[in-house]
Amino acid sequence: MKAFIAAAATAAGLAAAFAPAAQADQLDDIIASGTLRCAVVLDFPPMGARDEQNNPVGFDVDYCNDLAAALGVKAEIVETPFPDRIPALVSGRADIGVASTSDTLERAKTVGFSIPYFAFKNVVLTREDAGIADFNALNGKTVGSVAGTYEAIALENDVKKWGAGSFRPYQTQADVFLALSQGQIDATVVTSTVAAATVKSGKFPGLTIKGDAPYNIDYVALIALRNEYGLLNYLDLFVNQQVRTGRYQELFEKHVGGEAPDLTIAKVYR
Repeated sequence: MKAFIAAAATAAGLAAAFAPAAQADQLDDIIASGTLRCAVVLDFPPMGARDEQNNPVGFDVDYCNDLAAALGVKAEIVETPFPDRIPALVSGRADIGVASTSDTLERAKTVGFSIPYFAFKNVVLTREDAGIADFNALNGKTVGSVAGTYEAIALENDVKKWGAGSFRPYQTQADVFLALSQGQIDATVVTSTVAAATVKSGKFPGLTIKGDAPYNIDYVALIALRNEYGLLNYLDLFVNQQVRTGRYQELFEKHVGGEAPDLTIAKVYR
């Protein structure tokens, strides 16, 4: 019996020694800290911007605030340019990204995505004096966009395919609009929401929208570190709740106007 007890004790000790250590999920860490740090792009109205008092405003800002409220914590907006969205997560400067991030397979090698929380279509934004009537007229022109974004990748590929004109990458959306207004580029492709907000703002006189770009609907998702399954599962459910409670439509009407786009794709399970 003593030998049996000793053997059992040894086995238990070995099992404990080789058992994986308990590791807190980032969701638990956020709740314990009392703060949710959201990476948000603030030069991308109406998704993210600053008001006259320099306070963060926009669809993504409200979405972060809603998520923080659901978690019972306060929201902290971490201003993040487009190219810095993923580095902000990887470096630990932000917990999640509410930053209109397209859910590409390449990005999914580095970060995890929730189900889509917004969907964009893209349009041509140009100057009234540029002589551009539609997307086809971009062939041979100098165009630009924010480096690394969905529309920038698609537009640069088109320029290569045409074999004429040139593509210029920029760090921020404001840089693109300034370059366009100053004649450094002839046009850009940008989401319809941003294009409409930019023209309406009057900050860049002479800009005009000239039709749709023939790109797929750009579905964007909330992002977190890819191994944080508990947090990512929570984000999926949160997006679901935002839609079914009507809050998604409410925020869309507030910041964009009209009927919010469908976030589902036919013949796809989610």
